[in-house]
Amino acid sequence: MPHFVGADSFTGPTYHTGEWPHEGVDFTGKSVGLIGTGSSAIQSIPIIAAQAEHLTVFQRTATYSIPARNDTIDKEYVKEVKSNYNEFRDLNRQQMGAFGSRIRRNEQSALEVSDTERRQEFERRWEEGGFAFLSSYNDFLLNHDANETVAEFVREKIYSIVKDPATAQKLLPTQVIGCKRLCLDSGYYETFNRPNVSLVDVGTDPIECITEHGLVAGGDQHTFDVLVYATGFDAMTGSLLKIDIRGRNDQPLADAWNAGPVTYLGLSTAGFPNMFMVSGPGSPSVLTNMIMSIEQHVEWISDCISHIVSTGKSTIETTEKEQAEWVGFVNAVADMTLYPSCNSWYLGANVPGKPRVFMPLLGFPTYADKCTEVAANNYEGFVLA
Repeated sequence: MPHFVGADSFTGPTYHTGEWPHEGVDFTGKSVGLIGTGSSAIQSIPIIAAQAEHLTVFQRTATYSIPARNDTIDKEYVKEVKSNYNEFRDLNRQQMGAFGSRIRRNEQSALEVSDTERRQEFERRWEEGGFAFLSSYNDFLLNHDANETVAEFVREKIYSIVKDPATAQKLLPTQVIGCKRLCLDSGYYETFNRPNVSLVDVGTDPIECITEHGLVAGGDQHTFDVLVYATGFDAMTGSLLKIDIRGRNDQPLADAWNAGPVTYLGLSTAGFPNMFMVSGPGSPSVLTNMIMSIEQHVEWISDCISHIVSTGKSTIETTEKEQAEWVGFVNAVADMTLYPSCNSWYLGANVPGKPRVFMPLLGFPTYADKCTEVAANNYEGFVLA
């Protein structure tokens, strides 16, 4: 939960999208204030707007969102995939993000084709929807000029959907598309055409404080019955640091990561013997199909434990040298792309005071190969005792 002056003074119901009541919330007849326009907000806003008497959205940073085009899954397609699951999963393991082996990918640069051809491809992908949109060409996250072609296309779409020019202008993102998590939506931009929805830009006029009946932003008082925080998560490290994990000499993990998370392979931190992390910082994790990454980690850890037991060892731990080199490698790979070019939760930028370190590693197949190589070389980079 972000800290705002006076947050405890609000007298109405308060919700966070990451801790949503299982029984749901009925906003009928209520005026609602919602802070945030990231992924959880983009999914929530159309639904809340359809119920509420009025919804005021407080946006710090405009977000790119692509139509999800959610639909029922063809039963024959499901049957065909499940009849050949092993091959399907093996093909996905060969993909950079461990998913999408059936996504139509274009191996050309966006700058190698004419404006007309590029526009036609973008239109096809927009109609298809989903994450495949950024597979239109192969260099969106490698070349700024290529990225700008698709970013401008999405901005044009936003401007064509949102009827009020002033609101549309506020909703136009300016950052690189894809450097933050690409959002998918069902009627997000269309929601701002509703008469009961308003948008407040708190990027230029920040939230000053929460009050008993609303909040103050840019000197203006906004009142509402219900407050929703759609402000995201302390990704990759937050869950671990909520636990009082202590290593050698009673050192807290929070102290070991004071300057940012340091791990070897995203699996281990020096000074914390026998502690394994699953999809931790320094592994592909959030840039992949998480199920595949979790599966790969659990299988590797299981094999590692079996090796320790069978060889009569009792501890395994990485070293400060190995983890420092690994963090350097993870960030060097990221620096070859446009990912670090904007303030994203990949860097921890959504949490005030959190050290800026690019946390996920790009590329599942090469990472999995590295883990296999480490194990084959008697767990190279670890000290077994």
